[in-house]
Amino acid sequence: MKFRVFIQLTGIVLAFATELSAQSFVENALLFSRTKPGGSARIQALGGTQVALGGDFSSALSNPAGLGMYNRSEFTFSPALNFFNSDASHRGTTQKESNSKFTIPGLSYVFNSPQNKDGFWGGSFGISMTRTNDFNSFMQYGGNDNVSSIIDWFIQDAQGQSEDDLLNSDFPTGLAYSNFLLEDSTFYGGPSRSYFSFLGLYPDPDDIRHLKRQGSVKTKGAQYQWSLAYGGNYLDKIFFGASVGITTLRYTFTSTYSESDFFFELDPNFNPLDNLSMEETIDIQGSGVNLTLGVLFRPVDFVQVGASFVTPTYYQLTDSYTAKVSTLWNDYEYPVTGEILNRESYESYEPVIAEYNLSTPMKLSLGTAFFISEYGFISGDIEFVNYRKPKYTSDISGISFNSDNDAIRTSYKSTINYRIGAEFRYEMLRLRAGYNFLSNPYNTSAVDTNQSIQTISAGVGVRLAQFFIDFALMRSTGNREYSSYVLQNNTGPRVDITNTLVSGMATVGFTF
Repeated sequence: MKFRVFIQLTGIVLAFATELSAQSFVENALLFSRTKPGGSARIQALGGTQVALGGDFSSALSNPAGLGMYNRSEFTFSPALNFFNSDASHRGTTQKESNSKFTIPGLSYVFNSPQNKDGFWGGSFGISMTRTNDFNSFMQYGGNDNVSSIIDWFIQDAQGQSEDDLLNSDFPTGLAYSNFLLEDSTFYGGPSRSYFSFLGLYPDPDDIRHLKRQGSVKTKGAQYQWSLAYGGNYLDKIFFGASVGITTLRYTFTSTYSESDFFFELDPNFNPLDNLSMEETIDIQGSGVNLTLGVLFRPVDFVQVGASFVTPTYYQLTDSYTAKVSTLWNDYEYPVTGEILNRESYESYEPVIAEYNLSTPMKLSLGTAFFISEYGFISGDIEFVNYRKPKYTSDISGISFNSDNDAIRTSYKSTINYRIGAEFRYEMLRLRAGYNFLSNPYNTSAVDTNQSIQTISAGVGVRLAQFFIDFALMRSTGNREYSSYVLQNNTGPRVDITNTLVSGMATVGFTF
């Protein structure tokens, strides 16, 4: 029972991620599938371009054939510092927030094993850890509204539920009922299992209610992949490779929401409630596995072409959800019982746990690199991803995700992502620049905001005989929408958000 309700609830009230309005299983499918190109500071400075390049530990993640280009062993370590900024606009009010976080996005060891037998020149084994997604962010929003209240959503969600269902619920609508925000319509002679609120527009729908809304959303966590890879070399012309990816995922979503300053135009003296507030937390964690196959071809010395294929990542995930609803009444005499209400607070007695599986879409990438003698190169990648392909399943009998999987196919589309980068070499110095474009994954009918993400990057590196160090600076920007609740007519309070992420990263490497 709780698992079924949990699925329905998260489709409405979990509300952040990088896209659309209220976050749901549908939104999480995109959130966990839309990874960014990972790798060393060198690769990040090149805009993530790496499919046609080799000799970098990033190949273990993107195109393991590139490990076949190593001619010696290597160890690398990559620290980074990220700065997150958000501008949230709601009903004419914009609030700016910023925070920072230190991370370790990369760690690797590559062991070179040269040979010379029948054209096979050996290859390299690599093990690497790469941060493929970053969920850290924070935003606040607020403004005045005379159109809707979360109480209206509580009323809609409660319809058809019994009083026992609501009293025993650990979800916001049940907690709102325990807080006297909802009442059975039989109080006014209505049908059973039908509900209204003394703070709603019932029984006078012509009234106009004003309120002040405030909220915040904080997300934490990341996705990592450990890649166990091998790349081989045939005649220094054809390179091939494969890697097994072991992925980990941790995502924590925490939201606060409050309404205050209620005012009814037809009854300005009616002031029963000072404020109501709601807190929600969901923690998602799990692990998965995938396989990457790749090939590189060098037809002439100044051209390299590459291709890689990544299978779907198969995740096993566990959710833990808790909620709390609080009210501060203005010594209100509750009409049903005559009780004087002052302060009430109800919260989940225990976390609601859900376990399920998610498969993310496969990816196909193609790349080309043109080398300009010893002075550097220009490289470009294209990546094909069908975001209609994520799929949920459950090992628990009677649990179905058919409606969520149908919504995924309706909401998203196939995309082509683009990356381009260039490197200039002069003796031991390297100068780099790049551009990365993640296309809008949404069907135009599903959302009216272009939610593509653009990243510009630049970097510098120094290469010595047995040591190298690279620096990269990246700036990513993107827009999204958020709604704290969505009513049955698909309306709700909309927040327009612009996210900016500035990252500084270094990779320190030792060759031997």
